Amino acid sequence: MSSTNEDLVSLNEETNTTVDNIVTSIVKEENKGIACIKKEYIIERHVPKLAINCISESDKNQLNEDEPPSKKQKCSKSVLKGQNKSRNSTYYQIPQEHLCSNLVDGSEKDSCVYDKCKFLHNVTEYLDKKPDDIDKTCYVYSIKGRCPRGLTCRYGSSHIESGKNIIDQTKYEMWIKNETNCRTLSKENMLKLRKKLYNFTKSEEAVKKIDKNKDLGPLIEESPKKINWKNKLYLAPLTTVGNLPFRRICKEFGADITCSEMVLSSSLLQGHNQEWALTKRHETEDIFGIQVCGNNPYMLAKSAQVLQENVDMDFLDLNLGCPLDQIYKQGAGSGLLLRSKKLEVCLKSMRTVLDVPLTVKTRSGVNKDQNVAHDLIPMFKDSGVSLITVHGRSRDQRYTKMADWNYVNECAKLASPVQVFSSGDIMSYEDYVDSKLQFPDITGAMIGRGALIKPWIFKELKENCHWDISSNERLEILKKYVKYGLEHWGSDTRGVETTRKFLLEWLSFCYRYIPVGILERVPQKVNERPPHYKGRDDLETLMASGNCADWIEISKMLLGPVPNGFQFLPKHKANSWK
Repeated sequence: MSSTNEDLVSLNEETNTTVDNIVTSIVKEENKGIACIKKEYIIERHVPKLAINCISESDKNQLNEDEPPSKKQKCSKSVLKGQNKSRNSTYYQIPQEHLCSNLVDGSEKDSCVYDKCKFLHNVTEYLDKKPDDIDKTCYVYSIKGRCPRGLTCRYGSSHIESGKNIIDQTKYEMWIKNETNCRTLSKENMLKLRKKLYNFTKSEEAVKKIDKNKDLGPLIEESPKKINWKNKLYLAPLTTVGNLPFRRICKEFGADITCSEMVLSSSLLQGHNQEWALTKRHETEDIFGIQVCGNNPYMLAKSAQVLQENVDMDFLDLNLGCPLDQIYKQGAGSGLLLRSKKLEVCLKSMRTVLDVPLTVKTRSGVNKDQNVAHDLIPMFKDSGVSLITVHGRSRDQRYTKMADWNYVNECAKLASPVQVFSSGDIMSYEDYVDSKLQFPDITGAMIGRGALIKPWIFKELKENCHWDISSNERLEILKKYVKYGLEHWGSDTRGVETTRKFLLEWLSFCYRYIPVGILERVPQKVNERPPHYKGRDDLETLMASGNCADWIEISKMLLGPVPNGFQFLPKHKANSWK
């Protein structure tokens, strides 16, 4: 062969190799962020559509119902991404045919104390109109011997006889005897808060004393109560989805530390029932904290005092990470990171009035590439903070990009001997083990999205395993959550629909779980989304659906039919695909 021909052959081979490399690079780029699913489970040529019945009217007007929005459509970004701020928060209105709460036991001695009560007072009429029971067994009655929802219970056939709410006296007395009552705010103190008569002298004097001292030095006072934080698994305080029933599920799977949902100091001090309900603790939560959010020393010190004096908690956590606009613009949450002097007065005032440890959960900073948490570490230490949790992302990043554990480890070195936890991106025991090896100065891990997607993550972390959980086992977890929800929110129509609402919010995370047996490469990563796939059975396929209409179908399996006019939208619009 001539040298010219050899050169041509060599050139062709190089060209082919280059083309192959380019094609490979393109395929890798296209698959970036996509989980590897076994080929036999992938659904080819999937055509996405919107769950039109589940989206708001304003969004419907922007979209063509018959066609999915193209990438070029501007409205697709605004309609399908981010938080659904305009969603209707009213999932269900209680009908006026509801029985008056004073008559739920069906006793002849019971009577209504309100002259203008809008609910029914005729028990026979109510029972005739009452919707069919969802099931024959009332979980609350089965464990307590008495259902407090009485005649209004949607599982009432097990404890309603002849228009009366019957009581299993033996079981009820045993439950009363064994019940561990956690302290809650009394009605008297609730009234004092609402009328602004609660005595806050202690917290007001603490703020004045600390605020007058312009050269703020280290705080001498230490908490009389100590907590061993080392190597603990901490379930993150999760707004909306971190409710008591969900925390019970996570405790059963091995979570060591639990915390309430974020409590707004302003609403707490005004005596709002809904805000105080967030502070309720379950007896299984052996290390339990309450997270507060506020924007000034007086508000936060008063919140610390009133919580200290009225509820059971093992620690109080200050939120310095909430990225929501309505919180940030008021100078609370991550907004406090930019007001270091004010933050110092807040922390020292709170520490002064507390008998339990004070902790903080912070983001790395507010603006992208402008970390400030490390600058605040000395002040945290001087303020007597017992634990610092750093979420390795800025406010601007929200949940984009991976959490920066290197930065958190640097913060941990600065904070010693105060212990530091890292928050972000733990989805498997490999993630956890690797983080402990690579970042030895970090004491423990706070787990949020990983627990929402698969609450059994705590079991996996403690046993160093991957659990290829079946669809039926996952359904049993949802059934247990529903039982805990009915116990917590009630088994009447209001309680059923409240349980359904929070179940659906949780399902908007659950569908992101990819079964171990379907993955081509284990483990699943938190930033990898699956291609459209089918499960190993029909239930697993249903659970993999990102369509909120399918989540409603799952709720029907557990809580019966939805009422007329029921609507649900998840917090993030991108989850409306079907």
